[in-house]
Amino acid sequence: MPAPVLSGPQYLREGLKLVLSPGLRLFVLLPLLINLVLFVGLIYFAGHQFSLWVDTLMPSLPSWLSFLNYLLWPLFVVLVALMVFFTFTMLANIIAAPFNGFLAEKVEAVVRGVDNSPPFSWGELIAMVPRTLAREMRKLGYFLPRAIALLILSFVPVLNLIAAPLWLIFGVWMMAIQYIDYPADNHKLGWNDMLAWLREKRWQSLSFGGIVYVVLLIPVVNILMMPAAVAGATLFWVRERGDEALAKSRA
Repeated sequence: MPAPVLSGPQYLREGLKLVLSPGLRLFVLLPLLINLVLFVGLIYFAGHQFSLWVDTLMPSLPSWLSFLNYLLWPLFVVLVALMVFFTFTMLANIIAAPFNGFLAEKVEAVVRGVDNSPPFSWGELIAMVPRTLAREMRKLGYFLPRAIALLILSFVPVLNLIAAPLWLIFGVWMMAIQYIDYPADNHKLGWNDMLAWLREKRWQSLSFGGIVYVVLLIPVVNILMMPAAVAGATLFWVRERGDEALAKSRA
């Protein structure tokens, strides 16, 4: 039967168990190492620039409203943290895209109990690079205009107060898109068709995107949870699409 509306935590938990199983560890270790190096580098850079970025985004208030700085500062710290998080996540997923596509393929084989794909080979992985990177560029094309609009909003006095909540909502939606797209792409589902399907499953998608968003905000933990998110998204795909396909075949 279709997954409950708030099934995101269950998918992520099951996805974590899957990627820790002996048969799938090989497809997780290399992207984990790559993302770890990227994460350390970005955190080092952000640690030196964080205060400057917060000060740049903070609105200038007249002296008689200076007391509001104490209320606004935490909001803009959150805003900068969300922007750093987005940067890391997008870069990490672009670099790991071929590995994630391959991992989604293997997870689906394990879940279905049928593996018709050949054993792991670097040749097969390299062959996936053009397709997966093209798909990542499509995600980037979807993400950037909306992110730029939110960034501009962050500099508009008064309106910038709603920038952080909007970043949060957008971030949750992007996490659903980012990870559920891997199994969708493996099945050659077009970009617009994939978005339309996610909108049909809006609350299930947001539930999954929300829990992924939360765990990826946790330093170090996020490195391990990225492949778990791929596996969880693949479970989402198999169960939801599988039920739909079965229903259509019976219609």
